[in-house]
Parts: sequence; C-alpha cells; structure tokens
Amino acid sequence: MKARQTTRPNEQDHRLLAVWAADCAEHVLPYFEEKYPKDDRPRKAIEAARAWTRGEIRVSQARTAALAAHAAARDADEDTARAAARAAGHAAATAHVATHARGAAWYAVKAAAASGGSREADWQHRRLPRHLRPLAFPAQEA
Repeated sequence: MKARQTTRPNEQDHRLLAVWAADCAEHVLPYFEEKYPKDDRPRKAIEAARAWTRGEIRVSQARTAALAAHAAARDADEDTARAAARAAGHAAATAHVATHARGAAWYAVKAAAASGGSREADWQHRRLPRHLRPLAFPAQEA
C-alpha cells in the first residue's frame, strides 16, 4: 500500500486551519460549558487559537492554553464535556502543529455524537476551504 504524502501548509493556510479548528471547537463548547460553567480553560484555548491567527500571541502562549484545555478535559467526568474540552485543546495546539486541526474536528464530532448529534462532520466540511480539505480530511479526499 502506498503511503499518502502530506505537505506542510504555508503560513496563511496554517492560520486558516487554526481558525477552522477554533470554529469546530467553539461549535461544541456549550457541551462543556453547560456542565462546567466556571471552568473557562477550553474557551480560553479557543480564544488563544484565534489570537494566534491574528498574530496577537506567540505559539508558546497558544500551546499553554492548549495544555490547560486538555487538563480541563482530564478533570471532566462526562464524555461529551471531555471531548469538547479536547477539541478546544487541539484548536489551540494547531498554532504549534497544523495537523492538530484534525484533532479539534475529530473531538468535536465525538462530542456531538455523544450528545446525539450526527451531522457535525458535514458542518465542519462545509466550513473548511476546499483546498485545505485534503489536509483536514485525508481519507475522504484521497
């Protein structure tokens, strides 16, 4: 079987992937916030992802926010909330490595599915620029 080769996105596409990852995470964030209204770590991670795309923070700051969101996920005792927090963590981590955008999308789908939603992947796919779809959905675009 031939391995699929992926290329690193340029800076603009990397930022577009981070915006999309933040959108995916924000779409399911209510699943976390309804259960843990006083824990703002996932929301801050999404904000960090967006701030990085605007050049307002460094990668290291986005990475710190990502790790905090993942800590919130570990602290969560409910699957839907945990997946939503992980989506936020991966959104912020996209600043560090673009392929984390896939993680944000995957965990958002997992959060939506755990709450009975089944169209999350379609929602995500429609919001991603066509030229970036092979990077975010390699199995579907092959």
